[in-house]
Parts: sequence; structure tokens; C-alpha cells
Amino acid sequence: MEQGNIIAALATPPGKGGIAIIRVSGAGAIEHVARIFKGKTDLTVCPSHTVHYGKIWNNEQVLDEVLVTVMRAPHTFTGEDTAEINCHGSGAAVREILSLLLDNGARMAGRGEFTKRAFLNGRMDLSQAEAVMDVIQAESNSALTAAVNQLEGKLSAQIRQLRETLLHQYATVQAEADFPEEGLSGIDETAMLAEFQRVYSALNRLKSSAKTGRLVKQGIQTVLCGTPNAGKSSLLNALVGENRAIVTEVPGTTRDCIEEYVELEKCTLRLLDTAGIRETDDKVEQIGVDRAKESMEQADLVLFVADCSRQPCADDHEICGAIIDKPVILVLNKQDVTQGSEEAYRALLPTAPFVAVSAKEKQGLETLASIICELFQMGEVQDGQQALITNMRHVEAVQRAAAALDEVVRTMETGMPVDMVFVDLQDAISALGEVTGETVQEEVVDRIFSEFCVGK
Repeated sequence: MEQGNIIAALATPPGKGGIAIIRVSGAGAIEHVARIFKGKTDLTVCPSHTVHYGKIWNNEQVLDEVLVTVMRAPHTFTGEDTAEINCHGSGAAVREILSLLLDNGARMAGRGEFTKRAFLNGRMDLSQAEAVMDVIQAESNSALTAAVNQLEGKLSAQIRQLRETLLHQYATVQAEADFPEEGLSGIDETAMLAEFQRVYSALNRLKSSAKTGRLVKQGIQTVLCGTPNAGKSSLLNALVGENRAIVTEVPGTTRDCIEEYVELEKCTLRLLDTAGIRETDDKVEQIGVDRAKESMEQADLVLFVADCSRQPCADDHEICGAIIDKPVILVLNKQDVTQGSEEAYRALLPTAPFVAVSAKEKQGLETLASIICELFQMGEVQDGQQALITNMRHVEAVQRAAAALDEVVRTMETGMPVDMVFVDLQDAISALGEVTGETVQEEVVDRIFSEFCVGK
């Protein structure tokens, strides 16, 4: 057995808990755990994917009562023999068992090494491996859906199908270049051009999914803005479902940005409550106002909260002037108190969709949610069928593939010899291979898995 082939690490979060799981993987991993395990079952001969009760021993001392799950290659996450020790979740128990495993010849797994082995052993491609971390880090149902779709290979299948089409055409072009006088390839240039155009269109559709993918993965960065006491913090609390922000009748209560994730129907908001925007001599409040303006500039969506108990003031005019070119929804608040100034506020943002709400009474929130989802067309994501690009590395690779294929199409449309597309076609195939890992460089693979947590 190769020294250092067996790796071990804590697979559950560190800290006290009812259960901790120590994962061990590699050729001989089951035998390795069997040396320190005593129970009614011999782990070395038991069937795969079974769980066994026993105790972990260090010489004559019992370290813990455990359950050991035995999984035999190749039908495991890593594609290798794997044993998982379910012990009590105390720091002492975990440290002692891990130390015992390491003293007997295993080594600590590096960041993402279990998933890296799964990739290297062909259990998943590179985009699926990256989806593992997306599943772990998902902050919303829609982000989880997109990550699981990628983990199941929906993006990989689409990329692989497009790449196979290009590889077939590449072989035809190569045959023409190698044996021009033989006429072996029998190229139908019209049909070939149509195939390239079809793949190019598909790549552009994938590229266009990147914005939606970012919004799904990170949430729609949504800024609540307005003048002091317009009801921004009350609206945040109503959307979150708890008193996350302090609400008082004193203007300027909110001094800094408060961020919360909020799921509304079929979309997720990264919601920022900001300081009320007004002229102020208070230095601390002014910092909050400046941060509010900066957040508005970076937002995917602005919710302008209008206080309908009064007419628009100079500060309202200033805010609307700053956001008029951004995606904005006019939230006509305090409908439970009074009405009458709605038309004046709508005149400030004549093209913006609007909704009447009472943040205090939690009225109008469903309508607001529907408007946001319609504005960003997020409903299609929840059906679980659409392949989305949510990873910047994938975006860049698809962009390079599309650019190279654009050159191929242009070359053929100008009537140049078909073998002139050889290099650009090769570049497009290589770029798509980077998404799934067929053509990716080793240092890129190392960098990807270095961003994983230890134990995954």
C-alpha cells in the first residue's frame, strides 16, 4: 500500500455536537479502520454500504462507542474504499480518534481532497465537483436547486453535447486537411456551417444565463432606500418575518446597512436596509447616508420606499433622480395611515412598477414579491429543468468558446477554405473541455479544490 494513500478528516463542522463523522478514504481504508475497531462484525469482510456498532480502542483503552459505515470501491463518493466513523461530537473524541488514525499511517486530507479524488477517479466531472461546494454554501432554495442541477450533471450534459458536435466536425476538417486529394471527408460545408451556427446560438444562450445564475446563487442585491421614517426598516422586518431592524419614530435611527436573505415566492433577495437619505450635520449619520448611496449604485434592484402620509420633499426628488435609470420598484408605504400622495410619488418615477403596502400591517407583500419575480423572470428557475451558469470560471470558458466559434462562422461565411477554421475550432473545443475538466490544467484543478473545506 502506497504511503499516504489513505486520507482522513472530520467531515462535520468542528465544535461540540451530538455526532461527529470522521471520513477515511483510500486503498486499504476499511482495513485501516478495522485495526482500531472492535465489534461483533469484522469490517474487512462485511458487505459494502453497511453500518456496524462497536468501540474504538487505543491499545487497552476505549476511546468511544461508534458506528462505522463501510463502503467499498468503486461505488463510493471518492471511488475508493471508504469508512466513516460516527463518533460522539466532543472535541476530545474527534482529536483522539483522528490522532490514532494518523499514528497508524493515514494522513490528514487536504482541502477538498475527497472531492478531488472523486473527480480524478471519474466519479464526477469538474463542474459537478464545483457544485458540491455550491450545495454546501447555498443560502436559498433556488440556489440549492441550481447547485443540485449542476451536481446531477445538467450543465455538464449540455456542454458535453455541444463539445461532441464540435469534435465530430473537427475530425471531418482534419481529414480534409490531411488528405485533400483523396476527398475522404465528403464535407457538406452548408450543413457544417449550420451546425456551427446552432452550437454558437446555444453557447450564447448559456452565456445569457450567467446573470440569472448569479442572481440565483448570490440573491438579487436589493436596496431599500428612501427618506428617514419612510418605513424601510419596518418593510425589512415584515419581509424577514422578525424584528431584525430597530424601528422608532425618531428620524435617522438606521445608521448603517443591515443585510438579510429573504425568500419571496420564486426569488431570493439579498436585502439591504440603508440609512434614510437626507442632508445632515451628524457625522455618523452622514457616513450611513454615503453608504446608502453607494449601495444604491451597486444594487440589482432598488425598492424606493415612499412615505404616503406626506408629499414628496427635496430629498425624495434627489433620491429618484439618482435611481431613475436603475431597476426600481416604487413602494407606496403607510397605506394603513393615509393615502393621497401616491400620484405625486409616481410622477417622480413614471416608468417604475409600483405597489401599495403597509409594512406595519404586512399588507401588499405578496404583490411586491410577484412584481419582483416577474421583473427578473425568476419563475423558470424553480422548475429544476433549466441549466444555469453560476460559476465565473464557466462563464469565462463559455465566452472564449463562443468567441472562437464566432471566428469559425465568420471564416466559413466569407468562403474561405474549410481548413482555415482548424485553429479556432480547436480553441472552442478546448475551452468547453475546461468546464467539465477534460482539458483543464492541473494548477487550475488544484486552485479549485483549495477553496473547498477540509473533509469534503
